[in-house]
Amino acid sequence: MFDLPALTWTLTAVLLLSGCYYVVQAIRSRQITSRVNNGLSALMNVVMASMMWHLGATTMLAQIAVLTVAALWFLLQAVARPELKILCASSHGRLKCAYHTFAMASAAVMVALMMGHLTTAGSSGLAAGTMSMSGGHHSMAATPQSAGTAALDHSPDLATVLALTFGAAAIVFLVLLVRWQVTKSAPRIAAPHNSVRADHGFEAVGAAVMAIMFAAM
Repeated sequence: MFDLPALTWTLTAVLLLSGCYYVVQAIRSRQITSRVNNGLSALMNVVMASMMWHLGATTMLAQIAVLTVAALWFLLQAVARPELKILCASSHGRLKCAYHTFAMASAAVMVALMMGHLTTAGSSGLAAGTMSMSGGHHSMAATPQSAGTAALDHSPDLATVLALTFGAAAIVFLVLLVRWQVTKSAPRIAAPHNSVRADHGFEAVGAAVMAIMFAAM
């Protein structure tokens, strides 16, 4: 995705580290819902890491389907009734699930955009080969290429909007992280405090990586 190998390796390492964090959280979680949520977050990080290297091109439709189902799962939790304590009952939990809904849906959009670019590149090569073989079929060969290009006309604008949105989300999570740092002397239970602080940190990093990846598109 990037022309700079150092940046590609750095973002890949960050995504895999985040994925490992969510795997550990899933193992430690006692509630099945929390395990599923952390597992899906880990899966999303792995998908993003594989996208850095253009891996899994043959499974892009499956990736989009899984990420879309994950987005719907988090949306269900975000709008669930407060009586369902196993889901996102608190206001903080609902906001978190709403953000994960957006993140999963955005990841699916990123995979779709990547698939569209790869398809268009393949169509361009096929069209060029066809035109070089027969000058009388120029208009026929150019048609698939033109259709693919038209379908991606608005993808830079969409990618820019998503990049700015995730950039803003990263700033918000950093502000929350700093707030927790400043108020850590307040009487709180240590374990939940550390867990929330780590969550804010990894959410901020994840949002920043998503912003960079969308900006590169």
